[in-house]
Amino acid sequence: MATPTRIGLCGLAVMGQNLALNIAEKGFPISVYNRTTSKVDETVERAKLEGNLPVFGFHDPEAFVQSIQKPRVIIILVKAGSPVDQTIKTLSAYMEKGDCIIDGGNEWYENTERRAKAVNEKGLLYLGMGVSGGEEGARHGPSLMPGGSFEGFKYIEDILLKVAAQVPDSGPCVTYVGEGGSGNFVKMIHNGIEYGDMQLIAEAYDVLKSVGKLSNDELQQVFSDWNKGELLSFLIEITADIFGIKDDKGDGYLVDKVLDKTGMKGTGKWTVQQAADLSVAAPTIAASLDSRFLSGLKEERTEAAKVFKSSGVSDILTDQNVDKKKLIDDVRQALYASKICSYAQGMNLIRAKSTEKGWGLRLGELARIWKGGCIIRAIFLDRIKKAYDRNPELANLLVDPEFAKEVVERQSAWRRIVCLAINSGISTPGMSSSLAYFDTYRRERLPANLVQAQRDYFGAHTYERIDVPGSFHTEWFKIAKQSKI
Repeated sequence: MATPTRIGLCGLAVMGQNLALNIAEKGFPISVYNRTTSKVDETVERAKLEGNLPVFGFHDPEAFVQSIQKPRVIIILVKAGSPVDQTIKTLSAYMEKGDCIIDGGNEWYENTERRAKAVNEKGLLYLGMGVSGGEEGARHGPSLMPGGSFEGFKYIEDILLKVAAQVPDSGPCVTYVGEGGSGNFVKMIHNGIEYGDMQLIAEAYDVLKSVGKLSNDELQQVFSDWNKGELLSFLIEITADIFGIKDDKGDGYLVDKVLDKTGMKGTGKWTVQQAADLSVAAPTIAASLDSRFLSGLKEERTEAAKVFKSSGVSDILTDQNVDKKKLIDDVRQALYASKICSYAQGMNLIRAKSTEKGWGLRLGELARIWKGGCIIRAIFLDRIKKAYDRNPELANLLVDPEFAKEVVERQSAWRRIVCLAINSGISTPGMSSSLAYFDTYRRERLPANLVQAQRDYFGAHTYERIDVPGSFHTEWFKIAKQSKI
């Protein structure tokens, strides 16, 4: 190949291959490289089969870098952590001043900031870009969250605008997020919201199946119906699909044969750690993380079930007499209201970090680029975008007039479902903590006065008063002692 390609991509696992083919299909010739060379040949072969796409493979890093037009842009999609550092080291040896590296993996945002600094000293530009949508999204249109060098973003803006998912009325699902590691941070919180979403959907399923005794066929119908209304989203759509798939290794449905033990890659854990660091409440996301931890204790849970069965706790579920139609409608409303809380928590985390770092992130614009291509894509995100358009300084999604009205309309159903689940012995940690978040946030006065009094009693931590300004300390112990004499 004599003419240089427009862009390079290094790291050809599933996501890398699919993104490379997507870029090529949009008319941008691309060079690809992978340390394991068989992956390079496999990608080039796929490009031929999928329409003779302009994908050029290289087995040697130097030849790969040299094949790209200047200023060069190389996307790397390798495992987060030290493999990224290794890849940067290998490639940057052949790169020149003004060239740009884009890390498209799920990387910890501080690593991105460290790397940007290091490559800037060599005269290179750096971006950390969140890529959401799984392998399908990568191939046919992901949601892209690039952050870091604005100059670097400008080099490939034309490519990203074509490669990203396209949503009628709101455009390509990509925007320049902000400086530093903001692209990675936003992708991480996106994944945290996704944890919350998936947990809430699993709880809705549990209530419908365990209390409502719905069959998989009925569940498929319910979720398909829900996907035509306010809950219209990728996760609800795939959930409906899952309930319809028969087991290929035996009788019945596949979903019932899947082990109830959830894996994770770590972005949800990072989100909850960040929430604690930023002092931002994210109980729905934290509950979803705890639920994954507990799901991992399969052997312990099996033993516990035996212990409590012999103590007579297991048969709570069987006594419930429920009206199926009413139950389905209540669960739908509880799911929607809980979901608002999960997204509110995620958005508050992004805003708190943006304030801390001076990133100037635009929450409405982030909601817009999540409308297509990504895992949490939902019709509901349009409402979030409009809420922030109406008021960019909105303190919390819950107090947006539209969302406030929707939560109030649904709160009776929400409370009924949480009570029903508790009385049936079914855990709904996501829905319960969303409800607790709402109930705490909407109360003018909380019992925190007592906690503060306790802190002052045992640790002289002082307290403020509601009627007089300043800090106060009371010798509670002495006064209490005297009153006992």
